[in-house]
Amino acid sequence: MKLPPLHNPQKYAGLYVFDFGQHASIGYTAEEILILLESARFPDGRAYRIYRALPDGTLELQPVGRESLVGEDGLLFYRHQVRDARRDFHQLVQLAEHEPPPCRLSVELAKIHTAGPAYLLALIYPVAGSGLVSDWLNRIKFEGGDFVRGGAAEMACYQGARPMVIESRQWSGPGLSRPAEQVLATIDLAVQR
Repeated sequence: MKLPPLHNPQKYAGLYVFDFGQHASIGYTAEEILILLESARFPDGRAYRIYRALPDGTLELQPVGRESLVGEDGLLFYRHQVRDARRDFHQLVQLAEHEPPPCRLSVELAKIHTAGPAYLLALIYPVAGSGLVSDWLNRIKFEGGDFVRGGAAEMACYQGARPMVIESRQWSGPGLSRPAEQVLATIDLAVQR
């Protein structure tokens, strides 16, 4: 797969590449990649997430499938006291305003009915964004929770506990997704953004 040279390659980290076979295109959002993967026009198309982009234009790519784009993963930051959980929520929102998340991300401050800690901060994001979210949390130096659990099984337990959401916030990730007609009309462009 031959990729075009990029100006300011770091802005593409967290976005996607789609290999159409005859050519590849860079700069899609996860939602746009889903449009391409679901199109009957590209049955052999392959998608890759740009895990890291270096200043010299080198891109580290990870293959992704449809299931990693629609499936959800997450991290749960548990607290015993609501004031501590609320502080975590507001700290994360403030940090995210200065450095937005690398992918679609929902944050919920919630109360659950359990024998252990009753309050938590839930970060919910696409499976494909797991590594990016982890790197982002380290970069912004967020250290919430008395303890942290994560993964699809933990998220299923969280949803099954019917949490009472106290506050929530969402970010759409880098770039705004375009409608399907526009995505399909511009497949010949090597750089989408």
